[in-house]
Amino acid sequence: MVQPSSLAMCYLRWFIPFILTVIANCASAKDNIRDSVKLKLVYRIQSKNAKSKLIEDVYDPSIYSPKSVLILEKKSPKKEKILYINNLEGHNTAVYSLTDTLKKITNIRHSFDDHNAGLFTDSVFPGYTYVDSAVNVNVFHGKPVEMCLSNDDKFLWIPYYRRSFDKKSVDPSALALIDVETNSIVRVFPTAPLPKMVASSNDNKYVAVTNWGDNTVHLMDVSSGNPMLFKYSNNFVVDSQLKMNFKEGVNRDNDCGFCLRGTTFTPDSKHLLVSRMGGGGIAVFDMDEKKYEGTVFGTKDNIRHIVIDHGFLYLSSNLDGHIQQASLDDFLNSVHKKKKQKYFGKWRDVFTGHGARTFCLNSTGEYLFATANIESKISIVRTSDMTKIGEVATDSYPVGMAIDSEDKYLIVTAQGKKGVGGNCVSIYKITIPTE
Repeated sequence: MVQPSSLAMCYLRWFIPFILTVIANCASAKDNIRDSVKLKLVYRIQSKNAKSKLIEDVYDPSIYSPKSVLILEKKSPKKEKILYINNLEGHNTAVYSLTDTLKKITNIRHSFDDHNAGLFTDSVFPGYTYVDSAVNVNVFHGKPVEMCLSNDDKFLWIPYYRRSFDKKSVDPSALALIDVETNSIVRVFPTAPLPKMVASSNDNKYVAVTNWGDNTVHLMDVSSGNPMLFKYSNNFVVDSQLKMNFKEGVNRDNDCGFCLRGTTFTPDSKHLLVSRMGGGGIAVFDMDEKKYEGTVFGTKDNIRHIVIDHGFLYLSSNLDGHIQQASLDDFLNSVHKKKKQKYFGKWRDVFTGHGARTFCLNSTGEYLFATANIESKISIVRTSDMTKIGEVATDSYPVGMAIDSEDKYLIVTAQGKKGVGGNCVSIYKITIPTE
């Protein structure tokens, strides 16, 4: 397979139009009709070429290092789909109305100065200090990473990789709380260093903030429903907290301890699961007793993303490019062992492409779509037997992904790498034949 990582290949991907419709190859003739999943590129929001003549292209200079994407589906006062795109290096979240005629709504800017000091009710995260005591810690640009909705989709939470003055990513970072009715930031909370992932519990009680930077996870109590009353309630440490005594030139993408990443609550909100990209395994937290129960090993290494869907637990292994599947009940049964280090080995897995990052499933859980960052493609998996049934070339270095509840749109962010490729968000229409 040709690797699309060279500069020449990136240019080819940019200037040669995509094949708009791709039909997944099938595992057998019997499944040919049922598994003919089609992806049709209908929009590509990009900042590379203001004069592009491709009919799909929508030029938007705010799309700069798009990291993650989320679809909010409003039901009142009218049904509509709102698309949020976190642009890491652009310090903004682009907001679009996701319809057959794509429309830009606004940009949420993650830049703070003395004029919006009122958003910060707290400046210091308990137990942490800032290296430079003289700096105005609430004047900075934030790098938005992932995001989640809470409180029946009323609020959007966006953590910042770091504050712009924090070159070594050792200071407390920050977490923005956004009212989705106004698409405005209503509060900014301090966090531990390098928060990357956030997830909300299904019972609307908690938002978990997972910190890549120091082996910690923190719980935000949102049970009041009042954003002015939201507050941190519990702090978790996975085995041991990382010390912030790094030398100049440190690469915090690598020097991150267990590099905690994928985060999800179980459907009953009784457990919180967090993946360890450093060394593999899933850290498990008991939400009733508010304690770390230990880590379950037996996964592949470098686990980045976690999804629970239709009774199954799915994981992506970034470096070796596999998606793993297991029964959620079977996995949780292994958690009750008293040892801090537990083992579970009943996984099914499929190779989807090197650099497996974010993935998502359709509404019935029959099909899984996964990004392969290094190979610049989308893989399609039939989950009943964990068989890869097709792949689709996409823009360079895809990272984020989202699908709507009606299985109409698949959104993929291409972040780029070291200034090459990317800066693009592809919107596909999905066709999944019914029996």
